[in-house]
Amino acid sequence: MTRFDVVVLAGGAAKRLGGADKPGLTVGGRSLLDRVLGAARGAGRTVVVGTRRPTARPVVWTREDPPGSGPLPALAAGARHVRADAVVVLSGDLPFLEPAGVHRLAETLAGGNAEGVLSVDPDGRDQPLVAAYRTEPLRRELALLATEYGSLSGLPLRLLTQELRLTRVDTGPLASFDCDTWEDIATARARIREHGTVLDEWITAVKDELGIDLEVDTGLLLDLARDAAHGVARPAAPLTTFLVGYAAAQAGGGGPEAVAEAARKAAALADRWANEAAAE
Repeated sequence: MTRFDVVVLAGGAAKRLGGADKPGLTVGGRSLLDRVLGAARGAGRTVVVGTRRPTARPVVWTREDPPGSGPLPALAAGARHVRADAVVVLSGDLPFLEPAGVHRLAETLAGGNAEGVLSVDPDGRDQPLVAAYRTEPLRRELALLATEYGSLSGLPLRLLTQELRLTRVDTGPLASFDCDTWEDIATARARIREHGTVLDEWITAVKDELGIDLEVDTGLLLDLARDAAHGVARPAAPLTTFLVGYAAAQAGGGGPEAVAEAARKAAALADRWANEAAAE
């Protein structure tokens, strides 16, 4: 598995949001920052540049000096805490970024000779804050820019990327969708409730809220709930799935295999129950 750290830039004035606390705004009940941290959960170390706040996952906090001086000072502050040879750099307002997109950036970097890998949005624009960089070239260019200009404050990101050997990847149509305006926030909140995605969004939100980092076969559990509801009684569905989770936690630490085994036993019981009722 590719090793990498993550730096999340979660500062800025959010002028187009009227100065609102952008990283703390919620989409699907989760803050924008927590959504980004969830997508970055495969990182070895996660550094957040911004104001300290409660987060669903542990992070290392730091700030640019002076606060609000722009993305390059923020990136330099975060890079000082990176330990891995590669770092994925993300803005803190990406509601639809997925772990697969983060890993694709890191794996593409590891598999080639480039010093950086940029995500490209649907219009073909480079996204330097949805990107992976080799740590030493990144630090080198930041130091050179600071020397050349006397300070990194207010400098555009393109001054950094134009000095690095880059390649580009498509991380998906929504990976680089960011929330700069209230209209963006409204669009993101509406999109996650679209049919076909709302259940996955809800399950992810619940797992983050409860501190559960476990991948389970939700289809298996839904089938079990359906069988319990139809074969026994409607209230049996939520109670049965709760008992399956409890049994899995009691047996073998509650991993995916334990959940699957408990669900198999409960489904077989529901089937026997329904068959008896049908035979009467």
